[in-house]
Amino acid sequence: MQERAIPHPYIQKELLSSIDAEATFTLIFETYYKRIYNYIHYRVNCHFTAEDLTSQVFEKTMNKINTYSPSKSPFEVWLFAIARNVVNDHYRGQKKWDLFSLDGLKELVSGRKGPESLVIQGEVNDRLQQALQTLHTRERNMLALKFGAELKNTEISQLMGITEDNVGVILYRTMKKLRKTLGSVELE
Repeated sequence: MQERAIPHPYIQKELLSSIDAEATFTLIFETYYKRIYNYIHYRVNCHFTAEDLTSQVFEKTMNKINTYSPSKSPFEVWLFAIARNVVNDHYRGQKKWDLFSLDGLKELVSGRKGPESLVIQGEVNDRLQQALQTLHTRERNMLALKFGAELKNTEISQLMGITEDNVGVILYRTMKKLRKTLGSVELE
């Protein structure tokens, strides 16, 4: 038997709909936060920037949830399109400043790993970042969607507006290009 809550006659309908909206948004946030954060962190390579941009994604999602249409695309594709646009806006707004990551400095000083292993890992990460910068924006975005957000090729194809086979080919060629650029670097 299904239970239903009967609202008190004095409770306004607006209050009930706001409670429903809050519960819906909470479910969306809890379901997608980690994957959205991973996608953004993969694109910007900074924990704090990724947190800020992730919060912007969910703020935009909350404000635009009424514009979502299931007939156009699955919800996940719509949500990751917002995330992609937020990251693109971030890069558009950024000047060509060379910033260093405080995360790297913090980890170096924290002592979690030995200094030698941190330096080696930092060098590998720097080479990987340099190799990623040689790729086209579309290729970097597809890698971030695949490995950062853990999307399937079908979801990436819907998001990018290309066929699933094309996604597989582009990802294969991109990985081959990265391996060639990195040479003998072993990634941990």
